[in-house]
Amino acid sequence: MKTTIFSLAALSLMGILVFGAGIAISDSDRRYYQEDDDDDRWERMMRRSTGVAVKSSPTYKEECGSCHMAYPPGLLPSSSWRRIMGGLADHFGDNAELDEQMTQQISNFLISNAADKSRYRRSRQMTAAIHPSTGLAPMRISENPYFKHEHDEISVRVIKQSGATSLSHCNACHQRAEQGSFNEHEIWIKGLGRWDD
Repeated sequence: MKTTIFSLAALSLMGILVFGAGIAISDSDRRYYQEDDDDDRWERMMRRSTGVAVKSSPTYKEECGSCHMAYPPGLLPSSSWRRIMGGLADHFGDNAELDEQMTQQISNFLISNAADKSRYRRSRQMTAAIHPSTGLAPMRISENPYFKHEHDEISVRVIKQSGATSLSHCNACHQRAEQGSFNEHEIWIKGLGRWDD
């Protein structure tokens, strides 16, 4: 009899804990899951998607996007952006120096929206692929192990066919790269058409 009462008490306690945890989860996530704002719904969908956060900075787009695609900050961790912005005098063979205020403004934007600060799945995968034992985070998105894995079957011929000179020209194939979308179903390669993986 004592065993039965003890078992019932334990089951009741477990039920209360599970039910209470369910309420706590529901209350803490209510703000996140409310569906009365289209922007919130879009952001929730993107967190589950193959994209990265779309963050905008007119200064970044104007200064950096005038020479190459304005890469979404969520493609590199903050340590990579710090290294890139700290070496603008030799920016992959070019002098891309900016005045101190502009450099700081762009750095702040990139670092605060970097992959390691993002909740988006693609950004998390980019960050997780960097092994701590390698020391420094990559300077190029195309040096990231996750990026390499995702592009391992792309030949030099396909890259050239797309009109790009390297895999760093994301928007040569990813039609919505600047909008943070890297969905395989949106890949279109010049001369080949839609990419079917």
